[in-house]
Amino acid sequence: MDSLTPILLLVIPLSVICWVSNIAFRSYYLNFDTTEAPGPWRWIASSLLPLILAGWGLRRKSLSLSGAVAASVVGFLMTISSLCFSASIIAFFLTSSKATKFRSRQKQKLEEDFKEGGQRNWIQVFCNGSAPATFALVYVIDVGSVETVVDFRAHYVASWLSMSVLGAVACCNGDTWASEIGTVLGGGSPRLITTLSKVPKGTNGGVTLVGLLSSLLGGLVVGVTYYITLLLCTKSNHLSDSPSQWPIILVGGASGFLGSVIDSFLGATLQYSGYSEKRKCITEHPGEDVHDISGVRFLDNHSVNLVSSVLTALLTPHMAFWIWANLHLVTGTTGVGTV
Repeated sequence: MDSLTPILLLVIPLSVICWVSNIAFRSYYLNFDTTEAPGPWRWIASSLLPLILAGWGLRRKSLSLSGAVAASVVGFLMTISSLCFSASIIAFFLTSSKATKFRSRQKQKLEEDFKEGGQRNWIQVFCNGSAPATFALVYVIDVGSVETVVDFRAHYVASWLSMSVLGAVACCNGDTWASEIGTVLGGGSPRLITTLSKVPKGTNGGVTLVGLLSSLLGGLVVGVTYYITLLLCTKSNHLSDSPSQWPIILVGGASGFLGSVIDSFLGATLQYSGYSEKRKCITEHPGEDVHDISGVRFLDNHSVNLVSSVLTALLTPHMAFWIWANLHLVTGTTGVGTV
């Protein structure tokens, strides 16, 4: 199979239609009064901010025309649901664009499908943004257009969904930082995550210490952005009556690292990597002059990004719950009143 990306892009949204429909029905008929409808300023921000950023990306050649349209859709869903989500996706877009352009000349020698400026089309945007946008859509239906603190005891659904969005965005940013920075920094050869054998730079599933640290930092950037936005946009009495919110930063960093590891494992096993003697670079397509390195030709780079972001989004709430629970046990306090 050449690529599962088009199939995944259809299957994953369709698979949540019943879920979203059920939540929408329950929210409207049973929980309508407890959800917060978006106000006029939220609608204005949700409409204008994504368009401004998409236009900026188009001018900077970080996005193609189709990528700008897709980014506007993702940005709208993230902003209409929560400003924390919006700030997180903006942090991802800005920092990942910078990381993609970092030492681009070196990457051109390593990547078969290298694009000047790292211009993202609609497929790349949706593969990175569809997971957080889907959870943001469920969030706005079930919770409303509001920024909520993470409190698994008092607001379980809101906390679960918000951590899923954070995890998906942190995964994408961490993986991008690992791929774009780890590939061109450090003198040693990467090691395949499944066997730890040395492989050429650019091999799918190859990891380095610099790359893993970069994924952690990429996730931390998203976590810090989310945390600061939450402090600025949430009422002080909500913060004072809630558990400590600073573990959001830890969750962001851990999700960036975890997402990069998942992405690398999928890349090493379900994505083909070979070295072309003729072109002197890594390729995903077998050929007469291509030496096999790892993986099978089942997923491509876009579908690997999509699957890893979905898996990280599903795992992050469990990880967040564990972090908050264990911090409570370690400190012996309730964590109330400390942001």
